[in-house]
Formats: sequence, C-alpha cells, structure tokens
Amino acid sequence: MQNKSQNPGALIAILSGAPFVAALDLFVVNVALDDIATDFAGTSLSQLSWVLSAYAIVYAALLIPAGRWADRVGRRRAFLAGLALFTIASAACALAPSLWLLVLFRLAQAAGAAALTPASLGLLIAALPDARRALGVRLWAATGAAASALGPVLGGLLVSASWRWIFLINVPIGVVLLWAAARIVPESRDPHPTDVDLPGAGLLAVGLGAVSLALVQGPDWGWTHAGTLAAAAVGVLALAWFARRTVRHRNPLVDPALLRVRPFAWSNVTAVAFSASFAAGLLANILWMQTEWGYSALRTGLAVAPGPLLVPVFAIVGQVLGRRLPSGVVAGLGSALWGAGTVLILASVHTEPNYATGLLPGWLIAGAGVGLALPTILSTATATLPPAQGATGSAVVNTSRQLGSVLGIAILVAVLAASDFTAAWWTIAALAALGAVTALAMSPRPTAQIPPQTVTAQEFSS
Repeated sequence: MQNKSQNPGALIAILSGAPFVAALDLFVVNVALDDIATDFAGTSLSQLSWVLSAYAIVYAALLIPAGRWADRVGRRRAFLAGLALFTIASAACALAPSLWLLVLFRLAQAAGAAALTPASLGLLIAALPDARRALGVRLWAATGAAASALGPVLGGLLVSASWRWIFLINVPIGVVLLWAAARIVPESRDPHPTDVDLPGAGLLAVGLGAVSLALVQGPDWGWTHAGTLAAAAVGVLALAWFARRTVRHRNPLVDPALLRVRPFAWSNVTAVAFSASFAAGLLANILWMQTEWGYSALRTGLAVAPGPLLVPVFAIVGQVLGRRLPSGVVAGLGSALWGAGTVLILASVHTEPNYATGLLPGWLIAGAGVGLALPTILSTATATLPPAQGATGSAVVNTSRQLGSVLGIAILVAVLAASDFTAAWWTIAALAALGAVTALAMSPRPTAQIPPQTVTAQEFSS
C-alpha cells in the first residue's frame, strides 16, 4: 500500500511547482534568443535555434524511458534526481561562456525535466487520498497552461536585466522544492516494473537530432553539401532502426499494439503536425516583433501573453463542444482556427509596428484554436486505451508533441534562411491545415467507451 500524504496542499504545490518551472523554461527562452545572439556575437538563427531544439529533442527521447525508470527505482528518487539535475544544469546555463556550452547544458536540463515530469504525476496520484486526487491532477495539469501564459512575460522581465536570469532564477526555486520534497513527498513505485529500452531511446534521439541538423543547417551548408546529406542519412537510418526495434523488441519504447488503436494513432499524427505549426508560429511571431518591429524582450512577452491566456478558456469550450461533436471535429476546428489566425497575421502586419490592428486579432484567433485543439488531441489519444496503458499512452502523445516542436522550429529556420516571413507564415498555416485534416481521423468509433474527465488528467503533461 502507498502512504497517503498528510498534507495534500503542500504535496500538490511541490509536485506541480517543479513541472511548472520545467515548462516555463520552454517559453521564456523564446523571447531571450535576440539577447543571447547579442551576447554571443556572430551566431546565426540556425545556431541559436539549437538552444530550443536541443532541449526538445532530449526531452522527447527521454520522456517515456524516464517514466519507466521512475516506476522501477522509485518515483520520489527519480523526482529528486531529476529536479537536482535540472537545478544544477540551470546554474550552468546561466554561467555558460559560449553558445555551444549553453546548448550542452540545455541537454542536461532536458534530461532532468524528463525525469521529474512523469515522476511528479505518478507521485501525486499515488499519494493523494481518493477524494482529492481529481482536483490534484487538474491543478497539476493547469501548470502547463499557466507556464505558456506567464513564460513570455516573465522571460521579458528577466531578460531586461540579463538573459542569464531566465536560467539563474531556477536555482533558488529548485533548492526550495528539493528541500520540501525530501521532507514531504512519500515514495511510490510500480510493483511490477518493465525494462526500459534505452538503445531505442538513443536511436530516437539520434534520428530526430540528425534530421533536425540537416533541416536547420541545410540553408547554410547547402542542400547537397556532404554534411547535410550525411546528417539526413544518419537521421533516416536511425529512425528506421528505431522503427524496426519497436516491432521486434520484447519490451519496446512504444508498444506497437498502441498504434493499432485508431484514435491513438491519429492523435499522435495530429500532435506532430499541430505542434510543428504551433512551435514555428510562436517563434515566428516573436522573431517578427523583435527583429522587424524592434520590440524589447519585455514588450514582446506582454504582446504574446493574450493568446495563451485564451487557451484555458477555450479548453473549457472544447469540453462543451465535445459533448455534441466528435473529438476529431473539435481538434480539427482548433487547428483550422490556428491556421486562420496565422493567415490573418500575415495579411495584416506591416513593417511599421501595428500590433493592435495587425498581429493581435490573428493571435487571439490562434490562441482560441490552441485551446480547442491541444487538450482534445491529448485526451483523445488515451480515451480509448485500457486503463493500464493510459500513462504510457499519455507519455507517447506528449513525446509526439515534442517531436513536432523540434520539426516545426527546424522547418521555420530553413524557410527563413531561404525566403522571408511571408513564406514562413504560409508554411505554418499549411502545417495547421495538415493537422486539421488528420484530426478528422482521430474520432473514436461510436462503440468506443470514453472515460469521463479525460481532458484535464492528461492535458499539458509535458
């Protein structure tokens, strides 16, 4: 039997606080790229993009194996180890003397985040009494939405002093959370843990990293350059090997049986397409405001905030619509709104700043689309799975979400290197349209049983 926490409020605060800080780092770095480029003179956008992509690649590759590792060694032990690594790596990022050392320390940050995130949810579910469990999971899930809304604003405030503060601020928070978790959080583990396919995780990381390298560096090196072709070949071979290992390994990183569940499989396809569009769109708008309009990091953060603030509102709207419409239609509508907002932005913005009439209307429409699409994608992925596979299914779809983010950023960098923001926004809209089409295949068949309250339990779990 697992020990139930005697202080549920403190437990929720600790186990929600650490993933919040980890998620926050995904959003604060976007507004800091311009200042990082100034500090490390001579760096290109393709090089800067690795500050974002390296984190997402490692996080995506380690999320599933880290969750299984936590089940085996103890979730509290994994949570503390992940939080300690994230905190130490944050301090190293703040002190990084060069861009590539910053990227290296970001890899360590991602490994820590991948360990603490699934462990925190597992600990929360095991430690809370039944009467408080649903509320605890809802609050835990809400931290992702809060991070997306507060991240750009907080990042802008910190960058006003120095971009290094976006990492340094994690250190005192991490120390406090470590001290509190060691005192309050009870241990829990899976009594029947499964082996972790670490080589499979390595192949996934190498494959995705190599493909991203080819996409990002192709415009600089040349698409027929030996380095570009070698990176692409390594990426394709590694991903093919990963797929073969998934089919043949006795305990693969991703169970092939999950992919035979139609809503799950198409939810993952849609997660990749939509997340690619979302990650590219967020970064494109930030780069436009900073490079074309000359906005400061703080002003950019405040300008970005209204869109994410609509996400939780339209997540509720999506739940209401989901009672009348198939989930695929709701997610498709959300993806279509995100794409429509992007098209409105490219049609309205001018080289002279016109935020209120140019960028804001489309950004609000896009934010509403995210609120409809993302929670629906995440919940539909696990709604028709057996309960025992729900946690694994959630980890897989959030891994797909991170993979999409990596590809989206890589595609954006490649398009901007070859063309301009107009081409970039059209590409973002095309990815959104692809997500809208694939979403239609997500809907469970009429006979499928969908458990109630699935949205918030799985929402924003990365």
